[in-house]
Amino acid sequence: MKRNLLLKGTRFRALYIADSFVLFAILFASLLVRFGTTWPKSFSTYLGGFFIAVLIHLLVYYFGELYEASPRIGARLLLPRVTALTTFAVLIDATLALITGFFLMPRGNLVAFGIFGSLGIAFNRWLSHKVRNNRFGKPRVLLVGNETDISLGSDHISLSEPEITVVGSTNNSMDLASRARELSATDILLMSAGGLESVYPAPLADIEKQRIGIFQRVIPSDTLLGLKRSLQIGGMPFIALRAHSLSKPRLTLKRMIELLYLWIGLIPLLLITTFVASYVRLLAGKNIIYRQERTGKFGRTFMMLKFRTMTENAEISTGVIKAEYKDARVIKGLDWVRKTRLDEIPQFVNVLKGEMSIIGPRPERPDFTNQYQLEIPGYERRHDIAPGITGLAQVKGRYHTDPAYKLGHDLQYLVNWSPILDLQILFQTIWTILVRRL
Repeated sequence: MKRNLLLKGTRFRALYIADSFVLFAILFASLLVRFGTTWPKSFSTYLGGFFIAVLIHLLVYYFGELYEASPRIGARLLLPRVTALTTFAVLIDATLALITGFFLMPRGNLVAFGIFGSLGIAFNRWLSHKVRNNRFGKPRVLLVGNETDISLGSDHISLSEPEITVVGSTNNSMDLASRARELSATDILLMSAGGLESVYPAPLADIEKQRIGIFQRVIPSDTLLGLKRSLQIGGMPFIALRAHSLSKPRLTLKRMIELLYLWIGLIPLLLITTFVASYVRLLAGKNIIYRQERTGKFGRTFMMLKFRTMTENAEISTGVIKAEYKDARVIKGLDWVRKTRLDEIPQFVNVLKGEMSIIGPRPERPDFTNQYQLEIPGYERRHDIAPGITGLAQVKGRYHTDPAYKLGHDLQYLVNWSPILDLQILFQTIWTILVRRL
């Protein structure tokens, strides 16, 4: 366990330094090869431009998750991924030059920077993998499944990947985390069908906390699920399992993009807010902001804000209940505010405070959260990110859609998140509000 914990930290700080050194070296080497010692501009000018270019590339690599811990076994080819990210960074370099007129490097050097930069960054990761194995030893795997699958898998690993050591096997998936810790296993391979059900959700989370990799072997029938990404371990196809779907870089990128959306839509949002607030004040009287406790990121509670559309103390005689279709507690004239979701505009304040996001799983009330976590396996996974004002479950389902079905949409969102998906959900939300009652 100590070995696995050490993999986080120094290795990745060293990668930042190594990548910076490689990128600077390529920039200056390409300048020397092209111009010799007679440069078109001064050293200080190029140094400033190169510093900005390297910073841009490091940021792209960070958000592209090149500094996240990678599996010790079954690693995919990095060069295609690194090349795609480097190309994107070079396009940013070129766009910045076109907009500002300040070229970070001679234009003819951009292509060389892209090609050799990709090779250098990929080499750093290959070297890092070698250093990690030399420092912490060979990967040690625990095989889980029936005897036939374990025997066959062990033979494949010994023949195809002798650098991997099989330290043990078990047909009992209970308490895998402690078993792996006892054997100092770095990875767990689920060799038989049905392994997912045995580790989801609790054992998987415990295993991930110990930074132990866990993989499920892909059997022929799994291809019907349309799996597109698999890893090769000992000549066998596997998929990597993760208890948490969004890495820190992706969460940071999501937060930055949503703050940008708020900045772009600030003026129209203020105008709409002023209109709705005035209308609610006219019909509902004072106390137009309603505060309700909801479950947020990592299960922490917060006070969600809404415009009040029901009578005050609406639950004083009923207790905590879900709103119903054509709920009698809704103030006359404010039903359309609820149907168009304009009552949720104050939640943008929650977004600014970091308690919510614009797009994500809808926050539930703690009473319902506790109930669903007992009834629906893996329900707590939807709390990996801050809850959203809208989300995939809201545009694909309805208010009274079963929570288990909503959870399926929420987890699909977590697994497949991208800025493009967020834009699609935003446009679908607007369309949904306009054409149907939620």
